[in-house]
Amino acid sequence: MQNYAEMIKKSGLKATFQRMTILSVIDKFGHVSIDEIYEEVKKTHPTLSLATVYKNILNMVSHNVLIEVPIAGQKSRYELKKPDHIHLICTNCDLMVDLDPNLAIQSTLAEIAQREDFKVSSTQINIYGICSKCSLKDVS
Repeated sequence: MQNYAEMIKKSGLKATFQRMTILSVIDKFGHVSIDEIYEEVKKTHPTLSLATVYKNILNMVSHNVLIEVPIAGQKSRYELKKPDHIHLICTNCDLMVDLDPNLAIQSTLAEIAQREDFKVSSTQINIYGICSKCSLKDVS
């Protein structure tokens, strides 16, 4: 469990109950869309509007509290800010798993950036495929 108030304050934003609630939902589920966040938030705060959730998420993304994870052909998902990592995304069941990039990948990305004279601020790699659970279902 993270200290949401501290995360928010470090970014220069006020630690409102709306932001704290949104962060707790994202922390609980990992990678979630705005619609999924809203459905969970309205269980405890039914008067909170979708517009308020949307506005707060975008604000927290712009202040580096959250990361937007664009998914090909789907709505973006959001996760708490953490070090750069790779996402393995199952195209069958939408499972999303975080994977730490190994030194070889980091080195390759650094070489590419240097060769292209490009200053990298962050990286996000999504790898699409079929998870082992879905692969087993296809065999049965």
